[in-house]
Amino acid sequence: MAVLFDTILAQLREWTPLEAAAVILAIGYLLLAIRENIWCWACAAASTATYVYLCLHARLYMEAMLNLYYFVMAVYGWHVWLAGHTSEHELAVVAWPVSVHAAALGAIGVAAAASGYVLATHTDAAFPYLDSLTALASIWATFLVARKVLENWWYWLVIDTVSVYMYFRRGLPLTSLLFTLYLVMIPFGLVAWTRSRREAALA
Repeated sequence: MAVLFDTILAQLREWTPLEAAAVILAIGYLLLAIRENIWCWACAAASTATYVYLCLHARLYMEAMLNLYYFVMAVYGWHVWLAGHTSEHELAVVAWPVSVHAAALGAIGVAAAASGYVLATHTDAAFPYLDSLTALASIWATFLVARKVLENWWYWLVIDTVSVYMYFRRGLPLTSLLFTLYLVMIPFGLVAWTRSRREAALA
């Protein structure tokens, strides 16, 4: 345990202002998303643009591509949430059938295996299979956030758990701590969106 603590301290001393800014903006995104505030997408756009650079530097190529996708989805999310907003109501939270999620998980698993193999055999990627799995699952989960699908929070619970380990091992300690904080905040998001869906159904 002492060795682990010393390792964490050593990595924290290596943090950069750029990574700190990306982390702060990412926290802002999640806090605002929990509150269903459309400005979460502005924070997401700024944070993900920064992470494209950071992930390329860390040789997490799928994560870099993922953050580029996040940037595009930030624009899309802003548009969808704005289009669903009226003077009296926000875009409503919805739930999708289990069959849809089962099909998505199957497709993600197959695609991650193929992507991981390509990265493992043709690049110097770190954690090719885990990187591919989290990246592809995150693509789907981000789309669910943009559409305000309640189940997105369960996906993020798994994705963020893996990401904590992966970013720590690649020398991005603040980002690893960010995903740890995400894990703490996810239950609040799940509860808040569940309450919002129930209230909308009763309205």
